[in-house]
Amino acid sequence: MSLSVKTLSKRYPNFHLQDVSFSLEQGRIMGLIGKNGAGKTTTLKSILNMVKPEAGEITMFGRDFQKDEQSCKQEIGVVFGGIDFYNHKRLSSITEVTRRFYPNWDETAYQKYLTMFELVPSKRVKELSSGMKVKYMLSLALSHKAKLLILDEPTSGLDPVSRDDLLGLFREIVKDGERSILYSTHITSDLEKCADDITYIKDGQLVKSADKTTFINSFKHLRTSGETGPLALEDIMIRMERRSYDI
Repeated sequence: MSLSVKTLSKRYPNFHLQDVSFSLEQGRIMGLIGKNGAGKTTTLKSILNMVKPEAGEITMFGRDFQKDEQSCKQEIGVVFGGIDFYNHKRLSSITEVTRRFYPNWDETAYQKYLTMFELVPSKRVKELSSGMKVKYMLSLALSHKAKLLILDEPTSGLDPVSRDDLLGLFREIVKDGERSILYSTHITSDLEKCADDITYIKDGQLVKSADKTTFINSFKHLRTSGETGPLALEDIMIRMERRSYDI
């Protein structure tokens, strides 16, 4: 088991993430979906102890994350949207500092991703587009042999071609069965292409977490008259957000 989350809860004055539970097997990609403000980022940050949850058990690679946080973090790669580096720093300088934190740093892999993403080490952060910043953060995350990637909106800001390339890379990353990916996104068409499992959070509560086929089939009752095939993930979200259903 790559990741197990049990009864995760975090309370803010105007929001409550309540009893969220799901698990992610090695070699699989899980998409975390929900509208803006549903609790996706709070869930990811609570898992990583970036915000302190009031309750919940997090297990990574069979180890209690709270008790073994430092060693667990050596085996994960994290990319969060909205995180900026020093704008005037060159990528080479940021990488030099980053690699010191990871004994398993793989320079060959890092150079491969720089080439793949067309990143120039001598460029400064301020010269990068939003999409290129995401690619750079992914390059860092993928270069220390992480077994679990936790990504918050990784394809946001990328053009369609770059998004498809990245989704293809995700499938390559997990195909050996040794690595897994958990990522939040509002681009549900991305999940149609690459996700194995879907976890859906609505208003801070878990609606459903299952493999993609089981997840989609669980919402057959949302089909309108004349619809016979499975609903797209986007349609499921739209219809669920308009009304309340018990699954």
